[in-house]
Order: sequence, then C-alpha cells, then structure tokens
Amino acid sequence: MTDNSKLACIVGVGETEYTRWGGIQDRSQFQVAGEAILAALKDANLTPADVDGFVSYSDDANDASLMQVALGIPELRWTAMLWGGGGGGSCGSISLATAAVESGQANVVVAYRGLCQGQSGRYGRGAFNFVHRNFINPFGMFAPVQMLALQTRRYMHLYGATSDHLAEIAISTRMNANRNPRAFMYEKSLTREQYYASRMISDPFRLFDCCLESDGAAAAVITTRARARNMDAKRVDILAAAHGSGPGWGTGPLGSHNMPDDDYASTNGRRIARELYARAGVTPDDIDVAEIYDHFTGLVLMALEDYGFCGRGEAPGFVEDGNIRWQGGRLPLNTHGGNLSQAYMHGFNHIVEGVRQIRGESTAQVQDAKLCLVTGGLGTAPTSALILGEPA
Repeated sequence: MTDNSKLACIVGVGETEYTRWGGIQDRSQFQVAGEAILAALKDANLTPADVDGFVSYSDDANDASLMQVALGIPELRWTAMLWGGGGGGSCGSISLATAAVESGQANVVVAYRGLCQGQSGRYGRGAFNFVHRNFINPFGMFAPVQMLALQTRRYMHLYGATSDHLAEIAISTRMNANRNPRAFMYEKSLTREQYYASRMISDPFRLFDCCLESDGAAAAVITTRARARNMDAKRVDILAAAHGSGPGWGTGPLGSHNMPDDDYASTNGRRIARELYARAGVTPDDIDVAEIYDHFTGLVLMALEDYGFCGRGEAPGFVEDGNIRWQGGRLPLNTHGGNLSQAYMHGFNHIVEGVRQIRGESTAQVQDAKLCLVTGGLGTAPTSALILGEPA
C-alpha cells in the first residue's frame, strides 16, 4: 500500500475584507497580510508558534523576516518567493509550499498575498519596469489589458468567439458574487445591457471584461497529511500543483508576444495541464468545479480549452450553453465571484474558494464537489495551477 502520509494538504485558509482600490487606509498592507495569516492559522487551530515556513510572490512587499517578528514566530526554517505575480505566484506559492513540507524542509508553511493597491503601485500603472518594455510600449502595450487584448482578438478571429461569449463569463461570475457576502460586488448585479453599455477599455475588452483593482489579503496553511491527522482542522488534499512556462514564453511575463503561433491564442497552460492531471491521476471529466484566473474574460475561454474541458475552438459554444453556470452547468466556474467580481488578490482568493468548495462551505456550493481545479494567471510566463481534492 502506498504511504501518502508525507503528501501535502491545506488545513486552513483566511482572508481580510476586500475593498476597491484605495479602500483600506486605516492599516498598512503589511498589517492586513498579517491579519489574513492569523485568520488562516485560527481556521487550522494553530498558532504562530507552529509555523516554520513562509512563501509569497516575488513582488510582495511583506517580507517573511519582518512577518516572523510581527507575528512572534520562534524560528523560520524555510522561506521562498516565486516570480511572476498572479501567473506563477498564486498556485505556484502552493506548489513551493508543497515541495517544502513533502521534502521535510518545513513542517507548517503559510502561503500568503497582501495587496493594497491604494497604498502602493496601482495595477497597470508604472508596472513592468524591465528592459524589454522598450520593445512593447511603442506599440501601445502599456499594461496587461492591452497586451492580452491582442491574444483575445486573435482567438476571436480564429474561432468565432464574440462579445456575447465574453459577456456570459462576466455575468455568470457576477451572479456568483451576488451570493457571496465576502465579494466586493455582492450587492451589484450585472445585466447584458449594462455589460454592452460599459466603456471600451482595450478592444475587445469592455469595463466588465476586466478584473477589479482591490485592497485586501488572503492566506493558506500547508502541512503534511500525517500532521493534519493530529490537528482539529478541515483538511483538503493537494493532489497536484505546478508552475512553469511553455515554449517561447520565457522572454517576458506578458509583453513579449514571442510565443509560437500555435501557442499565441492560448493561456500558456497546456503543458501544466497535462502534468497536473497525470500527477493527480484524474482527467478533466473528473473535475467538479473550477476556479480559473479571470483577470480578463477572453483568457477564460482559452483556459477552458487548454485545461481540457472542451476542444480547440469549442469554448464559445461551451459557455453559450450555460456550462459555467453554478446551477445546471457542467463546470461551475469561479463560484466566489473571481477577480472580476469578488476581488483581485493575484488569484489567492481562488485558492481560498477552492478549499471552501471541497469543504462544502462555499456560498455557491457545488453539490458533492470532490475535485477542484484552480489556475494562476493566464497568458503569462510563468503560469501555475493546482488540483484540490477531498481527503483520501
């Protein structure tokens, strides 16, 4: 019999409130990150004294060494950061934490993300300060919305997707947020008429095709299944976690547009998808619910194909038939409201929702949800994903 006791699992999740950009002014970004960590530890019935590892994103300002002092953690045995913002950082942070606890380099690792854009750099403003931006800014690709609009327009040209299909993603996600009191858009409905009346940001993306700009924080506690059995906590198994890039994507997170033609209108997730399913021993047909990184609606269409839920060019028909709706859909999608309508936490809120779905605690609970796919940022380098499952 295979000994799975050393495999990783999530035993706690926590969040602060989520607000619009600039909504949190009474505490620092560092403070709200600490609050999310404490909430996750409370959920796991642990204390800061139990923690010996931290992991976050490469552009995180909430240093692990300072967080150790602030929370009173006696000793850190392991810390790490993963480059790539919401692309590699979100599910990639869980991947790094998994590697740490399964290899014995740490016993209890907290992965976290604090993001108060009103206190630091606003999303898309002053971002991507690396050398190769000199090769993209002259073409109007100043921020992700312009960069990923090009890939989406190419996809629409190739496969006949229309704004109606983008609208279905925005509207169905908003409906889920309307069920979730933790969502910033909890009391704000979205109709198709409102979608089409919203201003164009970067063709084909209208306002409601674009993620929120948010303040807040979220965290998760990762340990081994063996340790989890001795805790009074609701365990969720990490069946597979991965991060990395496909061919030609390594020259820039969003702006190089140097990938092969076959990969251009895609999420950069095909290789990771194959690895995930193989490691978890499951197929796309086994997935009950998906929390897919929805920074822009068009990339969600591509993800549905790259992660195997429909064939190439079939995602428009898949969403048109209601398959991503919470009620009656083949694959309920972003049941918390996602980046589009709950909050933009570089995807960490998707991980929290994935855990809640497997625990049966979601405000848009999928009946008998046993397997959940979570993805990091799409159309980026690197990207990341994970599969969560009920305890074996």
